[in-house]
Amino acid sequence: MNLATIEQIALALAVQFGSQCEVVYHDLTQSSIDQSIQVIVNGHVTGRQIGDGPSQVVIDTLKHLKSSITDHLGYRTVTKDGRTLKSSTVFLRDEDQNIIGIFGINFDITQILQVDKAIQSIVQSEPGEAQEKIPQNINQLLDNLIEKSVELVGKPVSEMKKEDKMKAIDFLNDRGAFLVTKSADRVAQHFGISKYTIYNYTNVNKHQE
Repeated sequence: MNLATIEQIALALAVQFGSQCEVVYHDLTQSSIDQSIQVIVNGHVTGRQIGDGPSQVVIDTLKHLKSSITDHLGYRTVTKDGRTLKSSTVFLRDEDQNIIGIFGINFDITQILQVDKAIQSIVQSEPGEAQEKIPQNINQLLDNLIEKSVELVGKPVSEMKKEDKMKAIDFLNDRGAFLVTKSADRVAQHFGISKYTIYNYTNVNKHQE
C-alpha cells in the first residue's frame, strides 16, 4: 500500500467520524522510529504532526517478537491534558510478514463519556426500586394493581390460601383500587372469590388496624 492510498483512507475516516477523530500512519521503514509519522489527519487530538514519533503503546508492542504482534483494537488511551481516547492500532506487514507500518485511529470520547455520565445520573433509579408502569386507561391501571398484589403475596392465585388473598385485597384497598367503578367484580373474578368476600375482607382488615 503506497503512501498516497494511505493518505486517502486516513482522510476518509477522519471526515467520516469528524474533527475528534485522529488518523495517523507511522512508516517503520525509516532508519529511526523517532520521526515515523508520515500521515496524520486531525493531529490536534493528540497534538502530534508529521515527523513526530509513535506512542508508548506502539513502542511497548514492538518490544515483543514481531511474529506475536497482533492488531490492538478499541482500547483506551489518555492524552497529556487528561482527555480519554478510544484507540485502535493496526500493524501493516510486507510479503515476508515484517512490520513496515502502523495505522492508528484515536477518537476523543471525553465529551461522550461526560454526556453518558450526565444521562445515567438522570435515568438511574434507586437501588431495588421497581419500575412503575404508566397505564393507558383506568382498566389497565386496575390490572397493574392486581398484578402487584399477586407479586406482593409471592405465589400464583391458584396456590393462595385465605390469608394470602386477604393480604392481596388489603393491598388493593390501600392503593385505592376499589375506587374504580366495578373494580370489585374484576378483582373477585381474578381471585376466585365473591364480591361479598371482598367486602368482608376489607372490613376485617379495618377492624384489625
